[in-house]
Amino acid sequence: MSRLISKMNNANRRKNRVRTILRGNSERPRLSVHISNRHVSVQIIDDAKHITLAAVSTANQKSPKGTLTEQAVWVGQEIGKLAKAKKIKLVAFDRGPHLYHGRIKALAESARKEGLEF
Repeated sequence: MSRLISKMNNANRRKNRVRTILRGNSERPRLSVHISNRHVSVQIIDDAKHITLAAVSTANQKSPKGTLTEQAVWVGQEIGKLAKAKKIKLVAFDRGPHLYHGRIKALAESARKEGLEF
């Protein structure tokens, strides 16, 4: 097995481990985070109804230029504002295969400053 396939398998295993615990419902939807090499995207998902309630991404947006950490902070602020407008206060934070540090932590802290609780 090549190194890249092994890394992808490990990431999928971590993601599935997190997702078996987290389920978004109407009272507490899931805040799903995806960070690629160039962009940061966040969705608030109701898994019971299979709908996306709110979404923010740096792709094709007027996001701030700078490091991915700065973009993650901006995305966290924007998703907090959208959630407040849609009267969503409690969410379950789904970090995916990523550890809670760096960009993920910056995004989470900026979303908390905007009023989201998780």
